[in-house]
Amino acid sequence: MGRPSRAVEALAAVLLLALSAACGSRLPESDFTREDRTPAPSRDTAPLRVGIIASATSPVGGSAFTGPRDGAKAYFDRLNARGGVDGRRVEVRLCDDGGSGVGNNECVDKLVEQEKVLALVATTALDYAGASRVSRARVPDIGGQPIGAAYDTHPHLYGIYGSLAPRRGTPGWDGKLYGGTEVYRYFKREHGARTAAVVSYNQSASAAYARLVERGLRAEGYRVVTEQVDFALPNFRAVAADLQEQGVDLVFDAIDGHGNARLCRAMDEVGADVTAKVTNVQNWTSAVPDAYEDAPRCRNALWATGASRNFEDVGHPAVREFRAATRGLKTHSQWQLEGWAAARWFTDAARSCAKSGITRACVDAWMDRSRGYTAGGLLLPVDFARLPEPPRTRETCLSVARWQDGRGWVTQGDMNRTCFPVPQLAYAP
Repeated sequence: MGRPSRAVEALAAVLLLALSAACGSRLPESDFTREDRTPAPSRDTAPLRVGIIASATSPVGGSAFTGPRDGAKAYFDRLNARGGVDGRRVEVRLCDDGGSGVGNNECVDKLVEQEKVLALVATTALDYAGASRVSRARVPDIGGQPIGAAYDTHPHLYGIYGSLAPRRGTPGWDGKLYGGTEVYRYFKREHGARTAAVVSYNQSASAAYARLVERGLRAEGYRVVTEQVDFALPNFRAVAADLQEQGVDLVFDAIDGHGNARLCRAMDEVGADVTAKVTNVQNWTSAVPDAYEDAPRCRNALWATGASRNFEDVGHPAVREFRAATRGLKTHSQWQLEGWAAARWFTDAARSCAKSGITRACVDAWMDRSRGYTAGGLLLPVDFARLPEPPRTRETCLSVARWQDGRGWVTQGDMNRTCFPVPQLAYAP
C-alpha cells in the first residue's frame, strides 16, 4: 500500500482548481483488449520505446504535473549517452493529455495502440481515465504518481509508492483505501506537538481532505483547531490571528499554493510562530524563496514529508547522480527525483529481461515480483502485494525535510529509520 493517502495529500490543492476539468469520454473497451503483440526482439539494437503521459497543460497550470516527466526524461537521456539497455537506446515518446479524461484516453490510444510502447513510465495525469485500457492491454505502467485510485485498482499498474491492495478492478478493499498517521506521529514524538490546525476552503474537495487530516490528527491524540475560509474572498489574516491565539504547534492545509503563500504572509504579519507549517511532496521544490518571498518566518517553518530521499541530499550517491544529470533544469523538485527513480525502475526491469527478450510480459512479470525496491536508495522500500484484507496497523517510514534559508531543504533524520507502527485509516477515493 505504501501510503495511499499520499495521493489525496499531494492533490488536495490541485482538485480545488480542477473541479471543472472534463471527465472525458471513454473509448470502446474492445480497442484495448488485444493480447500483447509486442514482437520478441532479436539480438539487435532496435530502440526500446517507452511512453510518458503528463498533464503538462491542464486547468491547474503548466508546471504542476511536469516534474516526474522531466526527471524520467533526464534519466533516459543519461542512460542513452551511456549505451542504453544492453546496447539498445530508450526512445521516449511524450504525450500531454491536457488534464482531461478525453485527452488521457487519446494519449493511451496513441502510445499503447499506435506506437506500441513497451511500457509507460512516470505517468502523472490529473484524470487517468485510460488506466483500465492500459491494464487490459497488459502494458506495465511503472512508477506513476497515484493521483486518484488507479494504482490501487488495476493490475499491471505500479505506482511509485507501491500497493498492497488486491487490484482486481475495484479501488482498494471494497472501494476503500487506507492511509497511515505516521506524519502526525512524527511531529508528536519528535517535536512534542500537541495542537494542530487544519485550514480549508468552504468548498467540497477542500473540506473533504481537511476532514481526513482531522481524523488522522485526532487518532494521534492532537487537539485540533479547524479553520475554514471563503474560497472567493478568504480572510487569511483572521485565520492567522486565531492560530496565534490558539497556540497552534502545527499547520496543515487543504488549500492551493497561492492560498498557502497568502496564509504564510498573514502569519508573519500577525506574528504567528509555529513549530511547522507542513506541506507535501508536490510542493517540495527549490522554488520556495519565490513562492514565499513575503513570509520569511513562515517560510523557515516549512516542513515536507514523503517517501523518497530529499533531492537536496547530495551526500547520497544516487541523489548526487540525479542532480548532476539535471543541472540544466531551472528548478529542482521531489517529483523530478521520483520521475528519475521511475525511469531507473523500468531500466532495472528491462535489464533483467535482456537475455530472454525485453517484452511487455517480461517487464511486467519482473515488476509484479518487486519487493523492497528502492531505486538505489532514492525510495523507501516499495512493495506490491495483494492482501485479501487491509492491514489495521503498519510499520511505516517517512522522509522528512525542513526548509532553511541559505541551505534549502535540510534532511531531518534517516528516512529508513524514521518509522512508526501506526493505524491505517479507511477513506473513500
